[in-house]
Amino acid sequence: MKTETRLNSLLEFCTRNGRVCPHPLAWEGLWKILIGRKQQVACRVPPRPLILAAWWDSSNREKQARLEQHIRWAYRHQIFEKVDRYIRSLTEDNWYHLQN
Repeated sequence: MKTETRLNSLLEFCTRNGRVCPHPLAWEGLWKILIGRKQQVACRVPPRPLILAAWWDSSNREKQARLEQHIRWAYRHQIFEKVDRYIRSLTEDNWYHLQN
């Protein structure tokens, strides 16, 4: 599968079943992957995940948008495969879902 197609597939996966974003501890794991790559290629760091105090002050849409930024950053900085594997390895319990 082409990488761009995989990018779109992962973005769709992240909203399937009412998913919003990973819960804070799981999102922190993703962040560590991104920071590790940033240190290797000396590039600008993506924005921080919306965890800790930001968790309570951000909407579901803002959380989804930030997660998408992280995924697209990984795509641009050649760590998409690692991020894709990490995100798809999360159990459903590791995800924050839209409230019904």
